[in-house]
Amino acid sequence: VNQSFPIKKMLLRNRLLSLNLTSFLSPPSPLPKSASFLFSFNKTIAHSTHKRPESKPDVSASRAAKQPMSERARFAKTVLFVPPGVDPEDVTDEMILPGSNIVVGPYAGHSQIKEVEFVKSSGRAKDCPKDDRPEFAILGRSNVGKSSLINALVRKKKLLLLLRNQVGKTQLINHFLVNKSWYIVDLPGYGFARASDAARTDWSSFTKGYFLNRDTLVAVLLLIDASVPPQRIDLDCANWLGRNNIPMTFVFTKCDKLKASKGKRPDENIRDFQELIRENYKQHPAWIMTSSVTGLGRDELLLHLSQLRNYWDQ
Repeated sequence: VNQSFPIKKMLLRNRLLSLNLTSFLSPPSPLPKSASFLFSFNKTIAHSTHKRPESKPDVSASRAAKQPMSERARFAKTVLFVPPGVDPEDVTDEMILPGSNIVVGPYAGHSQIKEVEFVKSSGRAKDCPKDDRPEFAILGRSNVGKSSLINALVRKKKLLLLLRNQVGKTQLINHFLVNKSWYIVDLPGYGFARASDAARTDWSSFTKGYFLNRDTLVAVLLLIDASVPPQRIDLDCANWLGRNNIPMTFVFTKCDKLKASKGKRPDENIRDFQELIRENYKQHPAWIMTSSVTGLGRDELLLHLSQLRNYWDQ
């Protein structure tokens, strides 16, 4: 751990952790009936071109303390990801990013990527850049579409292609500097040992060391393939991150197909995954639907990252 890391940022990270991972492994409360609108994925995809909602001003905690929590607020706290600066009582449908459970708050700001450059590959967490810029790690199992998502976000296919062609680079921690102010971190894929204890990982020690000791890590983008049913390996990864208090956002990939030739549709697989996650999370982590083919969710995901980043940088 970088002992020189500012105490203020450590406190901010703790606050962000409490927002993203509150009550992990706590008994879930009953899902409000009004939650059903979040699973209208077909309609969401058809209307993915979205005007960004206006941010709501922060509401004093005193008002919330004086009034009992409404059904809407209980729904927001249970199902939605409510960011810093937003009172659950003030959440409206227009504030929720389409294809997600993410509420837009006052910290959302400039989110477009203007420039990106590859900085370095590291074999150990302690060898990663030490400039204290905030970073988002992208993680997922093989064939989940990690490279495609990164290419879609940065819109620079050659950048990642050059990296992939270098022997050994895909097994390292790769840092990309975005707009000279924050990092996208490409991590090796994960796996779990075949054992009765499904939470035991076979990740290399440097990957686990990165998660446990990287003070500048704002959140992990855990990629989940929506074209297949929920995978035990993904659920185990999410639970490992949760137990270790690592903030995360579920990024569902391959959501461009509305019909499946066999099996379930992406929206059905996502719903099944959500139900399994709710067994361990009283308050659901952030999640969003994406497609590198159609561009679904790209701008919304970047807007989500901007509000987490701006809160971190305050």
